[in-house]
Order: sequence, then C-alpha cells, then structure tokens
Amino acid sequence: MSTRSRAAPGGARVLEMGEVRPFRDRKPEWFKRPAPGGPRYRELRGMIEGQGLHTVCREAACPNIGDCWERGTATFMILGDTCTRRCGFCNVKTGKPTHTDPLEPLRVAQSVRKMGLRHAVITSVDRDDLPDLGSSAFVGVIRSIRRLAPGCKVEVLTPDFRGEEMPLARVVAERPDVFNHNVETVPRLYPLARRGSRFLRSCRVLRNAKEMGGDDVVTKSGLMTGLGESKQELIEAFGILREHDVQVLTVGQYLRPTRDHLPVVRYWHPEEFAALEREAYAMGFESVAAGPLVRSSYHAEHTLAQAGAGSTPA
Repeated sequence: MSTRSRAAPGGARVLEMGEVRPFRDRKPEWFKRPAPGGPRYRELRGMIEGQGLHTVCREAACPNIGDCWERGTATFMILGDTCTRRCGFCNVKTGKPTHTDPLEPLRVAQSVRKMGLRHAVITSVDRDDLPDLGSSAFVGVIRSIRRLAPGCKVEVLTPDFRGEEMPLARVVAERPDVFNHNVETVPRLYPLARRGSRFLRSCRVLRNAKEMGGDDVVTKSGLMTGLGESKQELIEAFGILREHDVQVLTVGQYLRPTRDHLPVVRYWHPEEFAALEREAYAMGFESVAAGPLVRSSYHAEHTLAQAGAGSTPA
C-alpha cells in the first residue's frame, strides 16, 4: 500500500487514494470539540434516558451532540436500535430486530414537549422486516408531535423504504417540515459502504417526496467525505441530487467508529469543505452546510429557515 502523501489546503498532510489511516490515527486539530456537559444538555439527557428513548445523537456518537442539544434540537431514533442492514460506516448495531412499542410515538412527543424543542428530527433504523417498512411509526410520531408540541418543527430522516411508494406516501402525507434521506456517499462506493441500497433509488425517493409534498415539504440529503471519493465524484453526486429536486444539502467528514468499520482514507480540510459548499450553492441548493463536523441534523433549524426563505449565502 502506498505511503505517499500530499499537502492539502492549510498544509495538512492527506493520504493518496488507496492508502488508509490506522484506527488510532491522530485526527487533525479542527476536530477538537469541548466535551458536552452544559446544563441543557444534562437536562435533555436525563429526560431521554428516563423515557427509555434512543437518539441517533448518542447511538452514532455524533460530535455535535452538546451543541445541538444546547440549541434545542435533538434527533430521535425510533423502531429500536437494531438495523436490518449492515452499512460499512454506521455505528448502529445490526441483526434481527425485536422492537415493538405502540406507545413510542406518544413517548417521543411527550419528550419533545417536556424538552421544549424547537426542531425535532425523527429517524429510524432500517426495518426491512416490517410489512410497512416502518412508515406507520413515522406517521404516529409526526401526528403525536403536532398534537402535543405544535410549535416544534418536524424533520424526518427516513430509510429508502426499498423504493416502495406507498410507505413513502404515508409519511409525506403527514406534511413533515423537512423530508430527509441521506445518500451518504458517491455511487461508486455503494457496494463498499451501503450494501443493500442503491444511489439512484435513494435519489428517486427524494424526488418522489418532493412531488408528493410540493411546497409544504423541504427535501434534504447528505453525504460523507473520507471513504475514498474524489472531489469530482462529489460534485457529480450533488448535481444528481439537484436534478432530483433536493433543496438542502449537508456534507461532513466520516469518522471511523470502531476497528470493524470502514477505514478513513483521508481527512478533508475545512477549506475543501468551503469549496464544496460554494459549488453546491452555485448548483442551486437553497441551504448548504459543509464542514468536517457537519452531520445530517447539524443546525437543522437554521438550514430549514434558509430553505424556506430561498436563501443563498452572503
């Protein structure tokens, strides 16, 4: 394996294509974040644990958990903590799910109300084992939040529902403020990173959601860098998403959760993310968040406001 390196913007060493970093490799300085522990973070953590709920913020070890929870945004993971698929980058466990909880939508909505959230993101593991692929759980949570916390914006981050339109239609009919489905990586890397999924199928899910929801629903998707993709491949993926009517885009750096997950090929520099953000805005995205620590729900309330106003950067 090659050990050649080159300089990224700002002088940071990055690896050549094909070289991977060891699991314990020291991360660049721009990944340093203070440990979460503010008063609102501690309050929200206690409430979530007390209700026995799952959040992707914790399950996926998100580096922004302290920032988002202090801002009044949280991402709930419904339908249990066991996924029927095995993506090479994801820290959520896989296997045969056993979770069934008809009261989960109510408990999520009660927590949203108690926490005083302004923006709640609802996601789930893939549940290919269920007849409706988990869509009815999303419907139940949206309805419950609308009833118990009507001032809270609702963003759903759904699986691809295997490309089936009826499960998707049920969710979009509830008019979530944002419909999010992440394509995660460029098409070439799908066999490596997203076994069981297809890039164009995910894009069609996003386009169908926009067609079904119209102006009432903002569509959103996200990708990771660091799995071996090139800048050109990312730009081409952005273009395909725009062709499928995606309005909001997030781009962040992949961080390897454990030794059993895909290795990091390289760390992209903040200046490279800034360039990707400019390219995306030039394509017509209404809101773009790109940076090493950006995740799908990063500053979700702000990006929704941008998209709703049809904003472009200053």
